[in-house]
Amino acid sequence: MGKEPAAKPFYSVLVLAFVCSALVAGAAVGLRPLQEANRQQDQRKNILRAAGLYDKDKPVDSQFSNIKTKIVELATGEFVPESQVSPESYNQLKAALSADLGRPLNAEDDLAGLRRLEKYSLVYQVKDDDETVQIILPVRGKGLWSTMYGYVSLDADLTTIRGISFYEHGETPGLGGEIENEKWLAGWQGKKMYSPEQTLALAVVKGKAPTTGEEAQYQVDGLSGATMTADGVNDLMHFWFGDHGFKPFLLRLHNKGDNNG
Repeated sequence: MGKEPAAKPFYSVLVLAFVCSALVAGAAVGLRPLQEANRQQDQRKNILRAAGLYDKDKPVDSQFSNIKTKIVELATGEFVPESQVSPESYNQLKAALSADLGRPLNAEDDLAGLRRLEKYSLVYQVKDDDETVQIILPVRGKGLWSTMYGYVSLDADLTTIRGISFYEHGETPGLGGEIENEKWLAGWQGKKMYSPEQTLALAVVKGKAPTTGEEAQYQVDGLSGATMTADGVNDLMHFWFGDHGFKPFLLRLHNKGDNNG
């Protein structure tokens, strides 16, 4: 009986590895549409949560039927026609990295630690009988360990916060991870983003925010044991609601009284 070639086990393992990798790659490609659909559903849930409209017992799509997705140009605050940029296919994060739809930020302007900023942003209008009653805006910025992604919903007055949600981050559980805590998120409701003079006035403070006096309407509790994460939330709010973020858009709506696009 002849000896088995020494290389035979090696070839067997190689063939097995090749077959397994082909199966894994095929599964990844096949599951990609499902993964994308799940990602979109999760984002819609968080948009609804920020607006205070999410009901776990109802289909997400039906709850989203009164929300219109649009595109705005950040620099000008103007709505962008769907014929120019489709809200359905626009990927904001990829746009920030591209040469034609993104630009680098200098350190002085980059409060949120983004490095690059997209030309256009998605915005979401909550409709009631064709009137816009809320505007939900996507925000992101650096925390202690990660980039934090979330949504902020403003009332029709374009300054009162209806709610916020964070849907992705890598902050420390029990500390910076408390940005997902419902009790802390509830503390944002009713706070004002801008003063009557349209100056950005909102601040995440260290410790407890005052409950009385003029400052109370602009200040939010910090996060115990997570000062750097709380500072990151404060900075990303100041970026996205400042001159390089949504302020031109919100000022245009405020001055023209046009929330409907």
